Amino acid sequence: MTCKGICTRYKAQKPVGTGRYASGQKRCQICEIFIKWEGLWCPCCGYRLRTKPRNLKYKAKLRARVEADSQLEAVAVKVAEVEEIEVAAVKKSTKRTKTAKASVKKIAIEPVAIKA
Repeated sequence: MTCKGICTRYKAQKPVGTGRYASGQKRCQICEIFIKWEGLWCPCCGYRLRTKPRNLKYKAKLRARVEADSQLEAVAVKVAEVEEIEVAAVKKSTKRTKTAKASVKKIAIEPVAIKA
């Protein structure tokens, strides 16, 4: 299990404003590099990639960021549900007015002469 140099193709740049693990990067301890890779194993040496920080301070930062992201996602889902309900209510109200207009019978009015 040694580095073969394949991992340099997947080397990840440090993200601005967020942490490496929060942005999806993983670290190989053998190759000593952060890579952008979807699998759990290093494509170079086959060693298990780290997906979470080991330092307690950075673990807390990552946990806080994940919680904040999940809360934002929950709010977005609720907003989408409310919009769906509003759209459904508008559709129902337009259907009611159309059917109400269709059910009204037209009555022919004849002119009547008024005698004075």
